[in-house]
Amino acid sequence: MNASPKPSKVVVIGGGIFGVSTAVHLARLGIATVLVNDGPLANGASGRSLAWLNSARKRSDAYHRLRLAGIDRYRTLAARYPDAPWLRFEGGLTWDADDASNEIAEIVDYEHALGYHAQWLSPDEIAGTTPGVDARVVTPQGAIFNPGEGWVDLPSLIGILAEEFRSLGGEIVTDAGRATVDIEGARVCGVTAADGRRWEAESVLLAAGGAVPQIVAGVGETIDDATPVALLVRTKPLRHPLKAVLNTPRVAIRPTPNGGFALDSAWSEEEVGIKADGSYDVRQSTLDGLLLEASKVLEGNPALEIEDYGVGPKPIPGDGEPVFGELPSIWGYFVAFSHSGATLGLIAGELLADEIATGRRHPLLADFRPERFSPQE
Repeated sequence: MNASPKPSKVVVIGGGIFGVSTAVHLARLGIATVLVNDGPLANGASGRSLAWLNSARKRSDAYHRLRLAGIDRYRTLAARYPDAPWLRFEGGLTWDADDASNEIAEIVDYEHALGYHAQWLSPDEIAGTTPGVDARVVTPQGAIFNPGEGWVDLPSLIGILAEEFRSLGGEIVTDAGRATVDIEGARVCGVTAADGRRWEAESVLLAAGGAVPQIVAGVGETIDDATPVALLVRTKPLRHPLKAVLNTPRVAIRPTPNGGFALDSAWSEEEVGIKADGSYDVRQSTLDGLLLEASKVLEGNPALEIEDYGVGPKPIPGDGEPVFGELPSIWGYFVAFSHSGATLGLIAGELLADEIATGRRHPLLADFRPERFSPQE
């Protein structure tokens, strides 16, 4: 199915990077657009993302191509904001554990075969390429440095895109509570907020993070879901030479615009509990453990202090691949649901806006349609 070309009014649900990016691209196309969010902008996964811009390691060819296009758009943005503290391309450094799971040799060959810029470094070579790492903790198999990778602070970017969106006539409605997509027959007709406010629309984009599968299940659509709870810790500013993103066996680290670090890990996410009321239980020992693991891999093993942390769902589709496009049974009902929201944020918004505006499906999104989860006749 394809929505009618050039809708006169679109409503976007979700104030994260997918929602705001799509909204501003729609406004650039001259389409009247309203963005509705349940709280302030960037209050969901975009506000607690490591936001590492990359296409490292292995994934499907289609996913790799889409991520490369995503990085390309950030390169263009970086040229407009060369001194921005919220968008940097200082590379990424990865090493694996010293056990049978170590894939460094295999991955560097794989990335070379793809033409993805990768340098295989011994521990002794790291300081000369990307300073700020305690090379003593790098495993004997060495590390991969990807010079073309970077990071973005998504709340900062969302703020800039939102300012442009408003300047183009877009309307942003925050603190609206859970919004509902209104459907007549087999097509959307508008959006209603929790307080009863309603906006008519010919097309709607649902970009509500981890809630997307549950919401579309209410209209009979299936999107397989593997969304976990994620924890991101931000440290207080400190003087330190690290500029690259680090992806290590026990912690991932990236700089923040104010001179601190953002930290996450798989093990710390597993330690987050969910209380009976749906709130999250984050133990002090987990926070302290993340700080300790980060200090171990940083040059000088600095004492790190917590500035704040964020916890909540990290959107991941059941098969790990993005979900972008129109629902198969409802005209004008588009969805955006994916991991790697930072890397894909700009390109996904651009391509979704084009599809909403023209009704033409973009080939870069061909493998990521929501109908792949529908039962085959």
